Amino acid sequence: MVDFSRYSRLEAVKEIGRQGVEKLAGSKVLVIGAGALGSLCAMYLAASGVGEITVADFDTVDLSNLQRQLFFTEELAGKSKVLELAERMRSLNSDIVVHSINSLIRRDYAETHFGDFDFIVDGSDNPSTKAIVDEYCFRSDVPCVIAGVSGFKGQVMSWKPGCVRFSSIFGDGAVCSGVLPCGIAGVVGPTAGVVASVQAAECIKYLTDSGDCLFNKVMFFNLASCEFRVLDID
Repeated sequence: MVDFSRYSRLEAVKEIGRQGVEKLAGSKVLVIGAGALGSLCAMYLAASGVGEITVADFDTVDLSNLQRQLFFTEELAGKSKVLELAERMRSLNSDIVVHSINSLIRRDYAETHFGDFDFIVDGSDNPSTKAIVDEYCFRSDVPCVIAGVSGFKGQVMSWKPGCVRFSSIFGDGAVCSGVLPCGIAGVVGPTAGVVASVQAAECIKYLTDSGDCLFNKVMFFNLASCEFRVLDID
């Protein structure tokens, strides 16, 4: 039973309404990565009442994460990111179901362990995982959003069956537009926040059938120059 008083501000959005809130409550989402992108996106989805959320990550909390991963604390250094994040999500919204996968995602693992999801969010920071997500979603017909950050720059692209794939634009395992893992290129915290927010919005829009998702499009932005652009790729 959905507590609509909890989601009154979301229900008030005319594109979503009560029907959209109900759709979110009946949805299952997988978030890959519990770092800067995945943690914020997962919390937004939990707060929005997505009924069942699974978060996958193998990493542990490091002090260097705290500059942009706001749901961890110094006392959690060395602890599992995905397990700690799952607890934060449950404490935020006890009405939802949260699962955790404390493992590195490989192709064989995805094929045998991923369940029946309505949408997948890639919040990883390495190109090989993005390639796995792209391939799995294509083979399973599961819509997804894949994103990346580097310094002040970020990019987001969504996919559903019949649309242009991530690998069709950036190649299998390629690093898109020079966006390197943040451990190499560095990242400004708010950049990750913008990307994660867009990813959460893409997921919510798709699940509630509201707004226009970034299908056959790539959104690029540079917070250093305040430039945003969306490229059509169909």
